[in-house]
Amino acid sequence: MGTDYGALSLPGDSFRILHVSTGNVCRSPITERLTRHALADRLGDPLAGGLIVESAGTWGHEGAPMEANAEQVLADFGADASGFVGRELLDDHVIRADLVLTATRDHRAQVISMGHSAGLRTFTLKEFTRLVQAIDPATLPDPLDSTAGGVVGRARSLVRAAAALRGWLLAPSVEADEVYDPYGAPLPFFRSVGGEINEALSPVVRALTGVK
Repeated sequence: MGTDYGALSLPGDSFRILHVSTGNVCRSPITERLTRHALADRLGDPLAGGLIVESAGTWGHEGAPMEANAEQVLADFGADASGFVGRELLDDHVIRADLVLTATRDHRAQVISMGHSAGLRTFTLKEFTRLVQAIDPATLPDPLDSTAGGVVGRARSLVRAAAALRGWLLAPSVEADEVYDPYGAPLPFFRSVGGEINEALSPVVRALTGVK
């Protein structure tokens, strides 16, 4: 974990992950900040490795803080909730994203309907987890290999591999790819959703970074 991954990424190169839910005050803020937390735990500084993590909502509460219960969930995991501001999903967010992870299949469909060739890089979070777990890590570039683009190169290869598998690994049920909305629910339900998200993120971050 002390390796300087940032020095091994291509100069100025980056990989942008966009998490999408409805209001951008519950699920996607939790997912954004848990992703950042997990990346920092593995890489030290994700930005140095070229990984940028953001979020937005299809009906985003522009400028709103995240829900208090979402902040508490992040505190439970030791993740930083500070400075968050809600955003409505814009074309530019999709255009700039290298990987879009959505809370539900409806969100995925909405992102893809925006165009910008988003289909091959847009997945529900749980769908992407399922696909990533089927990919042999040995087939991905070594994140320490600067000639292969470092962590950024590995992340791009992971998205391509997941997209290629999508038609072969279907969801076992309609609900399997959904993270349900806790908006307005009590804290125990928020914590349940946070646990789901954290569990789904773990193999994704491991695959992105090559660090267990």
